[in-house]
Order: sequence, then C-alpha cells, then structure tokens
Amino acid sequence: MRKLVVVFGMIGISLAVGGGNVLKGWAQEVPGTPSQPSEGLSEGGGQAAPTVDAGAYATRLRDLEQRIDALKEQIFRSKTRLSLLAETVLQGVVAGAQALIIHENRMSASYRLVKVQYALDGARIFSRADEEGPLGDQAEFEVYNGSIVPGDHNLTVNLEYRGHGYGIFSYLKGYRFRVRSSYTFNVPEGKSVTLRVVAYEKGGPTAPLEERPAVRYLERIEGLGRGKRAEEAGAQTGREEQ
Repeated sequence: MRKLVVVFGMIGISLAVGGGNVLKGWAQEVPGTPSQPSEGLSEGGGQAAPTVDAGAYATRLRDLEQRIDALKEQIFRSKTRLSLLAETVLQGVVAGAQALIIHENRMSASYRLVKVQYALDGARIFSRADEEGPLGDQAEFEVYNGSIVPGDHNLTVNLEYRGHGYGIFSYLKGYRFRVRSSYTFNVPEGKSVTLRVVAYEKGGPTAPLEERPAVRYLERIEGLGRGKRAEEAGAQTGREEQ
C-alpha cells in the first residue's frame, strides 16, 4: 500500500513539473504574449520618430517638381502635334504646311528667364519653369517644329524673369518681370514658316527696369523642300503687363 502511495506521489510530481514546462513553452509560442518586449518602441512605450533632414527633403521636392514640369512639357507638345496632324488629315490637306518656332533670348544679365509658356491657337505647345537651371542661360531654344494646318494662326507668349544682380545691384533679386504678347501669322499651303520670337530690352538704359522686357517677331516663309526664301518680315507687338 505504501509503495502505491509513493508511486502515485512521484507521478503527480512529474506531471506538475512537466505540465509547467509545457505551459511555459506554449506561452512563448503564442504571438503577442508579454514574454518578450516589442521592437521599435521607445522606453516610454511610444514609436520612435525618424529624423527628417529639411534640406534634403526640400532638394528632393524641387527635383520632383522639375521632373513633373518636364513630363508636362512633353505631354503638351505631343498632344498638340497629334491634334494638328489629325486636323490636317481630316481637312484632306495633301501638301500641308510646316512651322518652326524658336525662342531667342537677347536680354541682359539683369534679367534671368525662369518661366516660359507658348500657346498656338489656344493650345499649349511649350511650358517650362526653371528657377536655377539652364533655362536662363540658353541663347535660344526650339519651341515647336512640325506640321501645321495652312491658314491664319495666333501665337501667345508668356515670359517671366527674375531680377539678377550682385553688389550694388543685388536688390534686383527681389523683382519679378512678366511679359505677355501675341502674334498672328499666316502659313500658305505647301509652305514652311520659321518664326523667331526675340526677347529683348527696349527703351535703352534710361528706361525703368519694369518697362524694358519686350518681344518682337521675325517671320520667314519658304517653299517646302525647295529651301528658297519666299518672304521675310519682322513685326513688334504691344506688351501687356500681368
């Protein structure tokens, strides 16, 4: 009898010890148990906030804006070319016409070009904004080069300059100068027109800074594929301040 009591007692002790180990292992396997501290938490129990470099963030944001502007420009030019091509096909024009539009910068170093927008017959064909990039350093650049429907067309130009100067002229950096201009031209069927939009300063050195920026147009019409100049004319339009 005593042997049975001793045996049952030993069995109870073994079950107690073994069961405790099993329960302990089960608790460690169950996710979310407080047996181990959570990672990524501060001593106070809150999530540690990452450190943000304001300068790096601003640089990345500016780069992203410039990429978006470049993509917008490509989209605008592609849409306009497709629209003009579709209009040409729908009207059954066989010979068609060609147009080359060039922006030429003859402004002095006191004015830095930072924004350009061109629209042909109300449709935007060129748009670029560049505060510190190469836009203000280019002597000229191509705005449009492609097919165009023969007939009358209207070109709208919007330019924005930032004052640029050093030393006693450093105050110019706080100034913005805007130019708005429009020009109507005609392209005969089977011809090619080259239109140069020239940005220049009018009035001479005695004119107020805000009245100097202006635009004039130089137009040349040639026969398609012949390279012979048929007509050349220059015209200067009024400027409307925004």
